[in-house]
Amino acid sequence: MDLLPEDRAVEADLAMLGDLLAGPLLPAARGLLGCRLDAGGVTVRITEVEAYAGTAGDPASHAYRGRTPRNAVMFGPAGHAYVYFTYGMHWCMNVVTGVEGEAAAVLLRAGEVVDGLATARARRPAVRRDVDLARGPARLCAALGIDRAAYGGYLLGDGPVRLRPPERPVPAQAVLAGPRVGVTGAHDVPWRFWLDGDPTVSAYRRHVPRARG
Repeated sequence: MDLLPEDRAVEADLAMLGDLLAGPLLPAARGLLGCRLDAGGVTVRITEVEAYAGTAGDPASHAYRGRTPRNAVMFGPAGHAYVYFTYGMHWCMNVVTGVEGEAAAVLLRAGEVVDGLATARARRPAVRRDVDLARGPARLCAALGIDRAAYGGYLLGDGPVRLRPPERPVPAQAVLAGPRVGVTGAHDVPWRFWLDGDPTVSAYRRHVPRARG
């Protein structure tokens, strides 16, 4: 059966997004801004990301010391989800990028809930403002209901977690860059990207090493 014109357009957009994710890390990270992430009956528009390059000498990356069972999906192919548990209580999600073997990935740091607001609020009942529902990587996953089950899933297909291109192009001048948040290694590397002026972007806190007694 022939595809309808709108279906062809969707396929073309997904193919372009796939090519972007399979390319260099930093353009892929910027290109994820404005994309929509669907999961658990909620859609989030991505407003903030952080790039991590494991085999390119990035000490902040989970793949810096090589492949492990935890980070194996980071080594490719691109377009899959790397989900990890942190602080014994939170899930965070990355989008794998680059060519196989590079272990590059982009952390989804924040987003705006654009559909399924009631569901997102039910998952995070203590949140007072809608802009805070997915403001931060753990909050984003909580609002979407993302957990370990999403690990390794292909995001550009029809699976339970789906990544889609922006509804409209994001102007280059709308994207800002700065240091990454809360990492102990290479914390001043300006590989965090966000949409200028968006209220859902998380607050920046520079890493401060703990004093040793």
